[in-house]
Amino acid sequence: MRLVILYSIACTFIVSCSQKHESIKPVRENITESVYASGFIKSDQQYQVFANVSGIITAQLVKEGDLITKGTAIFQLEDTTARLQAENARVAAQYAARSANTERLQELQIAIEQAAFQCQNDSLLLERQRNLWAQQIGSRNTLEQRELAYNNSHNNLRAAQLRYTSLQRQIRFQEQQSANNWQIAKADTRDYIVKSEVNGKVYALLREKGEMVTPQTPVAVIGDAALFLLELQVDEFDIARVKQGLKVLITMDSYRGQVFEARVLTIDPFMDQRTKTFKVEAAFVKAPPVLYPNLTCESNIIIQEKRNSLTIPAPFLLQGGYVMLLNKEKRKVSTGMKDYRKVEILDGITANDVILKPAL
Repeated sequence: MRLVILYSIACTFIVSCSQKHESIKPVRENITESVYASGFIKSDQQYQVFANVSGIITAQLVKEGDLITKGTAIFQLEDTTARLQAENARVAAQYAARSANTERLQELQIAIEQAAFQCQNDSLLLERQRNLWAQQIGSRNTLEQRELAYNNSHNNLRAAQLRYTSLQRQIRFQEQQSANNWQIAKADTRDYIVKSEVNGKVYALLREKGEMVTPQTPVAVIGDAALFLLELQVDEFDIARVKQGLKVLITMDSYRGQVFEARVLTIDPFMDQRTKTFKVEAAFVKAPPVLYPNLTCESNIIIQEKRNSLTIPAPFLLQGGYVMLLNKEKRKVSTGMKDYRKVEILDGITANDVILKPAL
C-alpha cells in the first residue's frame, strides 16, 4: 500500500511539472514592422562592358583596380580589315573631291564657251540674213539655213550648260557620299577599341589577350570607385508596402555584429518571373569604410515604427487572437504591429496582467 501511495505522489508531481507554463507580463517598448530582403552590394553606375564587334583581343590596356575616365580604352581588338577599308574609303573620298575633278569641270567650261561663241556668231549671221531678206536680197532657203544653224548652236550651248550642271551635282553627291563612307569606315575602326562609358574603377577584366570576343560577351566590369548601392530582392507579397525613402537596416558577413542604415532609392516596377521578386535599390546613409561589389547582405526595410507600445512575445499569442491569463482564462486581444519576435497589443490586457505561454 505504501508503495502505491508513493507511486501515485510521484506521478502527480511529474504531471504537475509537465503542465507548468512559462509566464510573463506585457512590456512597453518600441516595435517596428519591416520587410525582409536579401541582396548584394554594387558600385554606382556599375555595368558590364561589351565589345561592339567580334574580334580577337590584341592588347589589354588597363589593369584590374585602375581608376579610369570616360572614354578610356580597355581592350584593342584585331582591326586589320577595318583599317584597310577605312584607307580605301579615304582614297575614294579624295578622288571624289571637287578639287580632284577640276579638269573635268574645266573641259565642260571650255565646251560651254565654244558653244556660246558659235551661238553668238550664228545669231549675228541670222540677224544679217533677216535684214537682207527684208530688202528682198538673198533667198528663202539661205534664211532658213541661218535659222537652223542658230537653233543648233543654241541647243548645243544649252546642252553644254546642262552637262556642266549635271557634272557639278554628280561631283557634289559623290564627294558627300565618299566623305560619309570614310566617316563610317573610321567609326568602324573605333569600334575595335573597347572603351569605358563612365568615370570609375576597373573591378574585373573578364577576358585576356588572345581571346575571341563577341558583342554578346562581357569583357569587363566597371563602376564608381567610391559610391556603392544596395540591390535588394523583395518578395512580391511585400512589394506593395515598400516606398521610396523608407529606412533600411543592413547586416553583412563582412561586418559581423554591425548594423548599417540605408534609404530606399528606387523600386523596379517589373517583377522577375523566375524568382517572383522585385529589385529595390537603396543607398547607405553612412557606408562602411571598405566595400567591394557583390558583397552579400541581409536587410530589413522598416515599414513603420511605434514607440512605447504594449507588446508580448509572439509565441504567447494564441490562434484567433487570444492570450491565456494566469488563472487559465482565455481573453480576446486586439493586435497591431508585428515583427518576427513580438506582437503589439492594442486592447484586451494591460501591463499588469500575467499571461501564460501555451504548452507545446
